[in-house]
Amino acid sequence: MNFDLTEERQMLQDTLRRYLRDKYDTETRNTIIESDDGISAEIWAELAELGVIGALFTEEQGGFGGAGFDIAVVFEELGRAGVVEPFLDTAVLGGRLIAATGTDAQKEVVEQVITGGAHLALAHGEPVSRYDLTHVETTLTAEGDDIVLNGRKAVVVNAEAAGHLIVSARESGAVHEAEGISLVLVPADAAGLTMRGYPMLAGGRAAEVTLDDVRLPASARLGAAGQGWGPLSDTLALAHVALAAETLGAMDSATALTNEYLGTRQQFGRPIGTFQALQHRMADMLIELEQARSAVINAAGYLQSDTRTRDLNIAGARNLIARVGRLVAEESIQLHGGIAMTQEYELAHIAKRIVMTDHRFGDADYHLERFIELSAA
Repeated sequence: MNFDLTEERQMLQDTLRRYLRDKYDTETRNTIIESDDGISAEIWAELAELGVIGALFTEEQGGFGGAGFDIAVVFEELGRAGVVEPFLDTAVLGGRLIAATGTDAQKEVVEQVITGGAHLALAHGEPVSRYDLTHVETTLTAEGDDIVLNGRKAVVVNAEAAGHLIVSARESGAVHEAEGISLVLVPADAAGLTMRGYPMLAGGRAAEVTLDDVRLPASARLGAAGQGWGPLSDTLALAHVALAAETLGAMDSATALTNEYLGTRQQFGRPIGTFQALQHRMADMLIELEQARSAVINAAGYLQSDTRTRDLNIAGARNLIARVGRLVAEESIQLHGGIAMTQEYELAHIAKRIVMTDHRFGDADYHLERFIELSAA
């Protein structure tokens, strides 16, 4: 089987890598992280103009890619450069979900996303849900031609910058059931919606969102009433591939920085990279990195398969990526020494990104349990 990139994907990768190499250095990123918005509007607009956001959508949705390998190519480069802008939240979790479930009027938001003119956020996780993605306590009550939302959402990434939030709410069924979950497109300025924002450890911003009698027309639903889990699960599968590819790119950067450091740091009159014990540790990192790359390719390739096969391969990939990512982050820091923990050095941010990505939509243990469960099905 040929895993080489197509000519179009190779051009996309080269263009994105070149742009980020020239425009997204450590100083630029630190300035963005320390800003009030946590996002560079200039970089966001330029990447949209380059077609990076459009590559995350299918042609039918207004883009020119949207397949698993398109997503993997983009997010591997974003991870390699440690980009903190919310491509996952706005384009994949937000835009792809609206594109899959929205009415023609709602899909106008997708057009704005692709051109860089709109931000979105998915408000799904709740204070006590942790990794149980079907745990939804937020309620949706139908009142005539309106719907009323009440509840709380936790760690809603990019909420402050978003023009709309996609809120999951329970319309029927028990708290842990997949059936009965509805999705609603909620304007960020809706009456009764409040946010408490804060910076995240690895860059970007999130918010705790409270919905207190938020009243909207019934047309604000995305898709059919109580049938939101299916499209949400499909969109989360895209997000898992994106997160795995992003971590792979970050690990690639971490190993490259470490290898370079071992070749330049002198001790006893020679580079420390000539010491056999350190060579063995570096070799182990590179071997694990190639296993992680294979896992990402596998997950991206099965993205269009039946649900069980898709989720089985995604669970396996994310478990492997999480374990290898922690190894690479820890080894890179140890082989560098104290310099690796300074904010001015590239590895400090990259290592945090690797570790924190493991905790989004399930950590290594969660995905291992998920893999075992799906294997037995």
